[in-house]
Amino acid sequence: MGLDNVAVHWPRTGRFYDPVAPAEFVDFGEIVDIPRISAPTAALAEHIAKTGTVRATAYTELVDLILGLENVLYATDAAAEDEDPVIDPDGCSWIAGGVEKFVVQHRPHGETVTFESVSDVLRALLGDGRLAEQQLRWLGSRLDRLRDENGDPPQWDFTCAELGVLAAFYRRCADRGFAVYADAEPGRRPGPQP
Repeated sequence: MGLDNVAVHWPRTGRFYDPVAPAEFVDFGEIVDIPRISAPTAALAEHIAKTGTVRATAYTELVDLILGLENVLYATDAAAEDEDPVIDPDGCSWIAGGVEKFVVQHRPHGETVTFESVSDVLRALLGDGRLAEQQLRWLGSRLDRLRDENGDPPQWDFTCAELGVLAAFYRRCADRGFAVYADAEPGRRPGPQP
């Protein structure tokens, strides 16, 4: 089972959320033509351009780690409060801002984003904070939980450009007043289910 994040109109006007027309994201298709763009970045951009949707499954652990919460892209807090797993425009802005900041901080470490480089960037970011020692302990425990039973880290293989496209999707939603419906069963209509 995968997770799609579907751009929807905010607020809901009836029983269901109306998906945003893919035309609102058509310019993402231009990313595909950028020279030397990685295949995953091009695939993400093209999918957004055609559907107004992000296949979010691959990004959930990374985004949770960057933002310091659990199941952000699943909209679990919204689901508990509103009965609908929806990220409102302000939440989209927060996600975009966190991922954008991470990408900027990662650039000195190179274009390839791995578990090790994410660890280095987050340690540097948290080490400068008011509660650095406490936050670094929290980060260490989060990183340990991401390791498998053999102690091996996740085999993340993202690029800064790919994460930039991901952030741009949420930024577009925030800027245009769209929300994002977290569809854990892709293909169903966004909204309450019987």
